[in-house]
Amino acid sequence: MKSISSRENPFFKQLVKLAESAVQRRASRLTLLDGTHLITAYRAALGLPQSLVIGESASDNEEIKHLLAQLATEQAVSVVVLSDALFREVSPVKTPSGIIALVAIPVHDVIPVYQGESFSVLLEAIQDPGNLGSILRSAAAAGASDVYLSAGCADAWSPKTLRAAMGAHFQLRIHEQSDLEKVARGFNGKVVATTLQAKTSLYQTRLSGTVAFVFGNEGAGLSEAVLQAVSEQVSIPMPGGTESLNAAAAAAVCFFERVRQNTSAA
Repeated sequence: MKSISSRENPFFKQLVKLAESAVQRRASRLTLLDGTHLITAYRAALGLPQSLVIGESASDNEEIKHLLAQLATEQAVSVVVLSDALFREVSPVKTPSGIIALVAIPVHDVIPVYQGESFSVLLEAIQDPGNLGSILRSAAAAGASDVYLSAGCADAWSPKTLRAAMGAHFQLRIHEQSDLEKVARGFNGKVVATTLQAKTSLYQTRLSGTVAFVFGNEGAGLSEAVLQAVSEQVSIPMPGGTESLNAAAAAAVCFFERVRQNTSAA
């Protein structure tokens, strides 16, 4: 293990930039995973991290020691120990877990939608990392394969989004900076958007087969260009009289109505 105690160390400076800057993450195609849960999920789906970074006082943590022992039996992984003061500067959480992994952001070929994913998600300008992470988590749980994010979305690989998604990133193909109008028009299946004005209820539309759900910005909703590209608009009944649902909540309702319909038809 290598120990670092200086803020002038180049590796430490790289970690700080990755923790703070979406531009740096996109340019380097690297990000940081905080905690054993995310690191274990990444390892199961995508393989070994590039490096592990642990805080000095966390080196005796049993969960961390167990993870290090597991990785040591597979292949050598660089392990760096930071002083506790430096680790707190790098950690994206107020209460540091004691371990961070430096990992490559997966690069997926944009599979042409006309080849037919059975369930995809299109997100336009979802700006809150917590909302984005929650949507990704629900999408993965409901069996989605691909998620397309417009240029105005929050960074999918930021620490906040990663924490909210709880490992869902590694079960999905995530396509950032996507042209949603083009994706929707080329999709070989039903493209469904939720709007408050729609006359058709979500529960009245057939959601089995090849489906893409489209969700828009938390405040502004979907742009007119994207709305014009969808094949069906539906509303979510709200008998309680609430004006609208949080974007993540609306997405979860839609995803699991599709699961319900598929389960009932089986």
